[in-house]
Amino acid sequence: MNATMTTFRRHLALRCHWVLLLPALFGACHSVAQSQSIGPEQLIGASQQFLEELVSAHLQRSSIQGRHEVEISRLDPRLRLAECTRPLEFSLQGQGHPIGRLSLRVRCTGTTPWALLVPAHVRLYQPVVTLVHPLQRNSLVQASDISLVEQDVSLLRQGFITETQQVIGQKLTRNLGANQILTPSHLQQAEAVRKGEHVVISAGTGSIKVKMPGEALSDGAVGQQIRVRNLRSERIIRARVTGPGQVEAGM
Repeated sequence: MNATMTTFRRHLALRCHWVLLLPALFGACHSVAQSQSIGPEQLIGASQQFLEELVSAHLQRSSIQGRHEVEISRLDPRLRLAECTRPLEFSLQGQGHPIGRLSLRVRCTGTTPWALLVPAHVRLYQPVVTLVHPLQRNSLVQASDISLVEQDVSLLRQGFITETQQVIGQKLTRNLGANQILTPSHLQQAEAVRKGEHVVISAGTGSIKVKMPGEALSDGAVGQQIRVRNLRSERIIRARVTGPGQVEAGM
């Protein structure tokens, strides 16, 4: 199946130098006001602004619809760092995208250099396909079985689906309860042909097509190859399922 699964695995250039009046990679960056020392509130504020701009640019560039929240973890209130004679530098550590739990490296390369890791969490909220009531394994999902519910997708490690049309008509691979967020692993394509059913075998190329009756010898979803008995010749052939009751054989 082609379920949309938001996995944010694109590689990003995540390094940004905050320089006064100089546009950075993901928007205008700003220098941190200099003072005799830099405290936790200044670091949190600068880190928050950096991530807000970074995430907004990432979502726009990736055409991802949703709202986000940036949370910077509390720092030790006793923290005092020497003022930086150069603009602070920010980069993400070991992360290919700015969503989820992050470690932000703040670095000073001035007269008194220092570096600090600032923990952060970027939440991304999107409507995802969710079951409204329990369904048994092998059930075909109907429109009345699902709804779109906003969730923090940064926590959905198993994937998720945002389009209801990519779920309707699919078959469940296991029993699922109410309020279950559907993932690609929960679904498989439903059989268009069942074993023992009569099917129409199409064969030929271009405008020349020959059709003949057949019998499916196994279940098959669209695109799968199955064994089919040609009821005219009694030969057993392999054919590709093209739709309900329809298979196509090569010449």
